[in-house]
Amino acid sequence: MTRPVPWIPSVLYGAVLLGGLYYAAIGPGPGMRSAGFAGLLCALTVLDAREWPVAPGAVFALRAVLLGAVAALDPSGLSRVLFVLLPFLAFFVWGRTVSVVLGAGCVAALAGVFTVRVPHWEVRAEFISDLLMFALGVVLAIAMAAVAVREQQARARLEGTLAQVAELSAARERNRLARDIHDSLGHHLTAIGIQLEKAEAFASLDAAGSAQAVAHARWSANRALDEVRASVRTLGPEAESGPAGLGRALTDLVHHLDGGSGRITLDVSGTERRPLLVLYRAAQEGLTNACRHSGATQIRVDVAYEEHGAVLRVADNGGGLGTAEEGFGLAGLRERLRLAGGSVELRSSAAGTVLTVRVPW
Repeated sequence: MTRPVPWIPSVLYGAVLLGGLYYAAIGPGPGMRSAGFAGLLCALTVLDAREWPVAPGAVFALRAVLLGAVAALDPSGLSRVLFVLLPFLAFFVWGRTVSVVLGAGCVAALAGVFTVRVPHWEVRAEFISDLLMFALGVVLAIAMAAVAVREQQARARLEGTLAQVAELSAARERNRLARDIHDSLGHHLTAIGIQLEKAEAFASLDAAGSAQAVAHARWSANRALDEVRASVRTLGPEAESGPAGLGRALTDLVHHLDGGSGRITLDVSGTERRPLLVLYRAAQEGLTNACRHSGATQIRVDVAYEEHGAVLRVADNGGGLGTAEEGFGLAGLRERLRLAGGSVELRSSAAGTVLTVRVPW
């Protein structure tokens, strides 16, 4: 595990170095021992300044040896505080259990040193105080390491969560764009195909009707281009409002898709409170399926503005869906209605298909 607080050892090394040099200056004076003391602390600083390409246990053992040498060259006794780094750094390498055991060993080792070097230290307040303060330092070092590890783990989980959120947002945006392309561009391409087939069929029989069909195809092509440009401009959350005046937009849609043949009829009742894009997309999906797949000769579109919402119904007298599965368009429509708090109902039989969409205000 990467050590989350790499600056702590350097701060302790610097504090002990200043304290030791000050003690030497006011006491025996600088000498070879002081130089060795300072050199070893500098070596420890270099050792902890980077990650070495060797086993962590080897680096840890070298650190312990250098700390012992520093303690041996330090007449002031200040360097014993550096041994709290052993359980502190062990926490990041081997975990809590090893760190606690090593901390207890360091406290026991200091008590052993006092026993060997200081007769009857256990009845002398200054040494008991030193041992207690060292033990407290070990406890605080282990607690700080635990907090640092938890913070690092929490940050890693947060980064993972943010990455998942970003991926989910990108996926939802891709799905939204796919629905827009299918519902708008796909519909208009279907309409263009129908009108061009009509123009080709009537080219030699009804020049005016053929020209009108070509004009309707051109209108659908222009609308498709406009909607693609609008999608590229926004590339944001789906707008809640649809074309200005849903009834007017549906009238325009039916007129250019039907071409005056009377195959498609539209009825709008009630008072429109605000335009709803999802109803317009539902009408496009229902009309596209009815014109392309059902073989219907009559298609009826009903829009009712009610007290609590709007209802769209697209019914045809075609052959129904049969055993065919719902395609991407219907799946996308269900997702649109789910996000809008509405519902989709599809009933199909050999007598025809009825698509009913409800959207709350």
